[in-house]
Amino acid sequence: MTAVSDVAARRSASTDSPWQDGHHGTRRSAAPTTLTAEHGDVYVEPDLTPLGAREANRSALSALLDTVGIPHFAVRGTVDHGTVIGVDEEHRESVLQAVFRGLSQFPGHLTVVDPDAPRPAKPVSSRDPRAWRDVATARVLQISWYRTDPGRHLLLGHEYGCALEFWQRQGAHLVAPRANRITWAVAADGGNVKGAARLFSRFVSDWTPEPLAPALSTRPEFLVNCADDIAFPVDAVYTWVDGNDPAWQQRKAQAKGEVYHAESASDARFISRDELRYSVRSLHLFAPWIRNIYVVTDDQVPAWMREDVPGIRIATHREIFRNPEDLPTFNSHSIESQLHHIQGLAEHFLYFNDDMFIGRPVAPHAFFTPNGTARYFPSRNRIPQGPVAETDSPVDAACKNNRALLKERFGKVITQPMEHIPYALRRSAMEEAEREFPEAWARTSASRFRAMTDLSPTSSFALYYAAMTGRAQPGSMPFAYLQLAVPDLADRLQRLRDGRDRDTFCLNDAFSTPEDIEAQQELLDDFFTSYFPTPSPYER
Repeated sequence: MTAVSDVAARRSASTDSPWQDGHHGTRRSAAPTTLTAEHGDVYVEPDLTPLGAREANRSALSALLDTVGIPHFAVRGTVDHGTVIGVDEEHRESVLQAVFRGLSQFPGHLTVVDPDAPRPAKPVSSRDPRAWRDVATARVLQISWYRTDPGRHLLLGHEYGCALEFWQRQGAHLVAPRANRITWAVAADGGNVKGAARLFSRFVSDWTPEPLAPALSTRPEFLVNCADDIAFPVDAVYTWVDGNDPAWQQRKAQAKGEVYHAESASDARFISRDELRYSVRSLHLFAPWIRNIYVVTDDQVPAWMREDVPGIRIATHREIFRNPEDLPTFNSHSIESQLHHIQGLAEHFLYFNDDMFIGRPVAPHAFFTPNGTARYFPSRNRIPQGPVAETDSPVDAACKNNRALLKERFGKVITQPMEHIPYALRRSAMEEAEREFPEAWARTSASRFRAMTDLSPTSSFALYYAAMTGRAQPGSMPFAYLQLAVPDLADRLQRLRDGRDRDTFCLNDAFSTPEDIEAQQELLDDFFTSYFPTPSPYER
């Protein structure tokens, strides 16, 4: 996946694309637009997603084989971005003729894959005669049609293509030309069966929308559950507030006398920059394995959000708080202490602040192990030594409170807070922690603003509690943390957008002044719409 900028369209005719769309039948796509000599032909796709590009490439190649009656089957390959189709070596000539005709009509990209090569070959435009030089004897071909969104912000290229493998007959079996996740051989005369889409990519779950991830025709040998598969559901939870809502502002004003620290009631903490809309887009684009999204609010609904589609739901404070007297609250620690009470929430869930985003396709394995253990991501910072002091920030005070309770219970000292990465949580661990530490939990729930007695339930305490009870382990991932109140914000956002090499990133804002906000918003609007150009199904 690559960022596309300064694209000049050199062709303008339209043409029918060779793939099918699960919603609308045959799609009409803009003609190939030559971006650069390196990129070659690129097709403009509305509603573009990585998973959609992957499936479109697979279905296009499958359709080419179907037109000439070539039997084929989906293979459980070793990569998640693309797909793999296996064919009998005996059909090579007919297969290559079909591929040549298809790529002549709809130019794409081609690679002859050498399974023994130390690095993959560079894709070549199918218009280039060099692309066809070694196909007659190739064991594996990678075929793709590059795609970009109408705004030309994303370029989904060869990694989302479909590999065509030529399996050789050896007695009663077809033998693979390279390793896959399951087997070296299938029955030569065996029939095909349907296999769930999640078997063929870790970016897919049983809850991924069917048009993006249909069941595939495969061989029975591939219908096994592997030890490294994740089949359990994973939900996403957000906390969100519209700080411009007059009713909410009035409730906040009435409770403001409890503020103890300038950061606690900083207006920047409650500004809605539409981050939630784009964070949800990031899930739609890059984590389509999420089952349900819950948005926890104080009786508020984002103006852009649809409530009539499955997969997303508002969970109000009134619904999740066990003690109604704790409301209203303006303390994220308080709200986070009640997240595990969301009705229907999965055992495994990711908790997002609305300024956290998925930056590129990631699998649930980044956050959970296949046996369900959660991963947490310790910071390079250290929790200050000593007891809570008046000069501590709310974050440090909560970390010290976490440390004291956990040391008393387990005899172990935590030294690190967590990075600003979505928090992988176990619902059962939070329920148990609330039962084991009822006074500290109730005290945190009752704090209307951040208090020196708070725990930080989701960003530290529940993660370490899960670790000390065998349900979490440390992990690592490429991530970025950007503080918005910096003079070089534009440059930092540009590097993040151009690189697109972080699994997650956070755009945090606790210290911006009213003068900063207008200038920041213009930069953020451009950044969000170019990084996440495809609306989610949950937008009006």
